[in-house]
Amino acid sequence: DMQLICEAYHIMRNGIGMEPQEMSDVFAEWNKGELDSFLIEITRDILKYKDEKGYLLERIRDTAGQKGTGKWTAIAALDYGVPVTLIGESVFARCLSALQSERIEASTILDGPTALFQGNRKQFLEHLRKALYVSKIISYA
Repeated sequence: DMQLICEAYHIMRNGIGMEPQEMSDVFAEWNKGELDSFLIEITRDILKYKDEKGYLLERIRDTAGQKGTGKWTAIAALDYGVPVTLIGESVFARCLSALQSERIEASTILDGPTALFQGNRKQFLEHLRKALYVSKIISYA
């Protein structure tokens, strides 16, 4: 779930250009429906948390540690021939997040897309909500 929420956040921030409070409002609305969960709730809360230095989320390190449970699960799944691709991809995303200096260096070489979405924002956010919901269903299926 956390990886899926992070990807929705990334799309809102970098694909649409939304500010933290706007994203918090979206997650608050999503938390009233089928996406209602503790993780959506705390995402809403952390996005709107602001002090004299600004929004807290912008000051949190963008690296994640490992406890090993995802890795163990992925290895066990490979041993048993069970496809747990979402868990594997989440482990890989954590591995990439730990490579901060390499990511920073790569960002100076690889620009990536810079254009923001210019269409109907409300409709796009509804599509994003549905994509997050179906992704959660698939991850537990």
